[in-house]
Amino acid sequence: MSESHIRTIVIAGGGAIGWLVAAVLARVLKRGYCEIRLIDTPNAEPLTASDATNPAFHRLRSLLGIEELDLVRRTEATFNLGTEFIGWGRPGESYFHTFGTVGARLEAVPFHHYWLRLRDTGEAGSIEDFSIAMQLARSGRFAHPLADPRSVLSLYSYGYHFTSRLLAAYLKEYAQARGVLSLEREVTEVKLRGADGVVEALKLDDGKLLEGDLYLDCTPAATVAGRLGGGGFTDWSQWLPCDRAAVVTCDVVRGAPPCSQSIASSGGWQWRIPLQRELDCGFAYCSEFVSEDAATRTLLDALPAPALGEPRSLRFTAGRPERFWTGNCVRIASGSMAPLEPLRLHLAQTAVARLLTTFPDREFNPCDAEEYNRLTIAEYDGIRDFLILHYWTQAHGDSAFWERCRSMQVPASLRHRVDLFRSSGRVSLADDEHFGEDSWLSVLLGHGLLPRAHDPLADVMRDADVRAALSTMRAAVHASARAVPAQSEFMERYRGNPRES
Repeated sequence: MSESHIRTIVIAGGGAIGWLVAAVLARVLKRGYCEIRLIDTPNAEPLTASDATNPAFHRLRSLLGIEELDLVRRTEATFNLGTEFIGWGRPGESYFHTFGTVGARLEAVPFHHYWLRLRDTGEAGSIEDFSIAMQLARSGRFAHPLADPRSVLSLYSYGYHFTSRLLAAYLKEYAQARGVLSLEREVTEVKLRGADGVVEALKLDDGKLLEGDLYLDCTPAATVAGRLGGGGFTDWSQWLPCDRAAVVTCDVVRGAPPCSQSIASSGGWQWRIPLQRELDCGFAYCSEFVSEDAATRTLLDALPAPALGEPRSLRFTAGRPERFWTGNCVRIASGSMAPLEPLRLHLAQTAVARLLTTFPDREFNPCDAEEYNRLTIAEYDGIRDFLILHYWTQAHGDSAFWERCRSMQVPASLRHRVDLFRSSGRVSLADDEHFGEDSWLSVLLGHGLLPRAHDPLADVMRDADVRAALSTMRAAVHASARAVPAQSEFMERYRGNPRES
């Protein structure tokens, strides 16, 4: 082992984020390589009752060797097929952003071009007719996808809705069993070596100093520890204007769908995330248009069941650090974005995976940090554009808040994507982008943005062949969805006897 290898890693901040990072490092680095210490700060408690994840969480679960049934039971999780957006698109309608494909490739071009071709003749029907994930979410059904690629039931994936505090406890137990040391303290001061910003130690609220070679900041950006990495902050509030949220949980709703819900409202939007024992509810809003009292009333008036406690108020500013890795400190998942999409755990997962591909020694080669920052900034900025798309292209009522969103000047990268889609139906994607073509299609079509033309290569197939292929596909999707049990039935059977599911 090299004399310059990292000997001590200090993680500031617990909760699901901190313990996820600790669990991954403990699994990959193993005992004996270095010591991992986590400062379980009080302010690392989850902002909301739930954490939603996308299908990428399966890679993490596989890496850690976690059995799904054990995870679901102990975190009181439910399954997540995506998000239903209510009131964002056409008036009185909803659409789904789901974890599955829309249709299947026929020949030369993506499926939606064939759908657009038939739409021009009035024969296409709804785009949801060709997505098994959308049909399952719409009807409240769930089962594990099949492995057989010939089946429609193989064309989707799923994430989870976790109870945040239980997930944090689960990952904490995992990490501590593999040697991670922890202490419950508050960070009161960051001791720097000098102008280069290298961290020498963290001063704790009992006066002690905790030293390390590599520091990972998993705390909220407003705390002392959250300023570990130094540097500036890139503010996105001009495009992502919701800066407050009122949150509360209520009794679980019978027959809750296997998806999250996002409901457009005057001055913001409301979320509902179903857990096994409760429903996590929140109202994200812009404080310039809605007062805290009004937001709380809006939240409580819309609850589908009695509240389980008093509402809390959260504050955040959308954006990201200018740099994520500075000196010997890396900020993990430190951007701030309301839960419009399941991103909090995902960004922590990609952050620690990226750190392991650029893992330093105590020399801290600046090229490693430069590459880490380049990749992380590209990831955040691509996600930023996708989130802005929701606000900019929504068709909600004529409130001053939504009027501002529709008239804002968006980044040129997003305007290019939308202009390209409107003109030709093509979706522009960067390499390794988090949200793929089906995700962009879900929102663009869900908000009523229809292209003026489709790809001319979709005209290579004969009309009769296109109609027959789509008719067969539609029938297979609907028949397969009807054969899947309701989520409540699946969950009960799964928890009782997983082999039968």
